[in-house]
Amino acid sequence: MRLLCIGDVVSGGGCRFLAKTLPRFRREHGVDMVVCNGENSADGNGVTPESANALLDCGVDVITTGNHSFRRREAYSFYDECAQIVRPANYPEKTTPGRGYTVYDMLRYRVGVVNIMGTLFLEPLENPFDCLDRVLGELSQCSVIVVDFHAEATSEKKAFGYYADGRVSAVVGTHTHVQTADECVLPGGTGYITDLGMTGPTDSVLGVRKDIVIAKFREHLPVRFEAAAGECSMGCCLFDIDEKTGKARSAERFFIK
Repeated sequence: MRLLCIGDVVSGGGCRFLAKTLPRFRREHGVDMVVCNGENSADGNGVTPESANALLDCGVDVITTGNHSFRRREAYSFYDECAQIVRPANYPEKTTPGRGYTVYDMLRYRVGVVNIMGTLFLEPLENPFDCLDRVLGELSQCSVIVVDFHAEATSEKKAFGYYADGRVSAVVGTHTHVQTADECVLPGGTGYITDLGMTGPTDSVLGVRKDIVIAKFREHLPVRFEAAAGECSMGCCLFDIDEKTGKARSAERFFIK
């Protein structure tokens, strides 16, 4: 199977660019399934039912999220109702809306999509390595498993990738909005990239207006982030996976303007 993983979609501009770009990309590259991080897809940060549905309508099959999962309260019930959106599995199960993984039926085989958040410089959640062990024990019916590891530190991402190697089909890093050039297939057969990058305004600081972020760094005063305008780009990685063995054959990185 050909699995496309797309980096964090930022704002309505990112959603519109994805709607314009993804259908053609799917056709030209024979993509079977699309997993996309949508935790910043709503204007003003977070995800809403409207922004999530915009992603699903343009060809995304499963939406992953991260540390901004619950920024918008109007999304809480949507997490419970829609099986195509997941939040980090290491949030507390008893008190957190939604699910940490989902199983997507491709008819001939099933794909498990897992969302896990790193804890270095982020929330003090369940240890992500222990979380992976726990979740994999519940996905034995899936021949293909992809993990969106939403984390800050490249060291934590690399360590997590090697820890998962041979047990999942792909590990893709999200959160930093800057695409890394280390896509590969790890020794055990797991496709990997430290960060997919971002889908959103190119002339920006991680999707936010440059002047606002510069003022934040210079003056150290609170600011309200606003999405930048202008031309957008899409960071993503395409994995070719043997659905029988669950092993990745190749990983190909794209940056589309």
